[in-house]
Amino acid sequence: MADETSRFLDAFPAWLRALADDAVALAGLLAAESTPVGARRAIAGGLNYLFKSLDLVPDGIDDIGYLDDAFVLRIAARDALAQEGARNADLKGTLERLAGDVDTIKAFLGDDQARLESYVRGLSKGAARGRTVDEIVDKAETRRDFVSDIHAFAKSYQSPTFSRDEKTLVKMKSFLSARLPS
Repeated sequence: MADETSRFLDAFPAWLRALADDAVALAGLLAAESTPVGARRAIAGGLNYLFKSLDLVPDGIDDIGYLDDAFVLRIAARDALAQEGARNADLKGTLERLAGDVDTIKAFLGDDQARLESYVRGLSKGAARGRTVDEIVDKAETRRDFVSDIHAFAKSYQSPTFSRDEKTLVKMKSFLSARLPS
């Protein structure tokens, strides 16, 4: 278990530092006309989560406030990659890189992984800031505005500190276990 703990304590702060860049990369795929609709839907759901006022872990929580966002983007990327036509060269790099981290999330969450995956899939039916995923995917003007908002988020995002302490991992697991729908 010590190796696993070390793995999480190495990966999670790196994911927090990369969150803005990951969001911008996914926004680029969302904006690209060549991205299949199913992949766009998964990406839009994950990105829209960044703007939810009531997410799984409140963004202001020290160390872990944006870690749930990083988890959601990785699962959304994996779901986008599974869509018809999403394995073309334009999409594969970003999606495969992020999707490759889902095994780390699964190792961390254990039994709660299935609940998180179900939650992320449900994001395609939700809305944030008055925009539904359907509107983002189907309306070019809404998508352009949304992508602009992602860029503004990325510009203002400041990676939180992440204490390399097992208590930080316990706190994250506790939040997700308590807040994920059954």
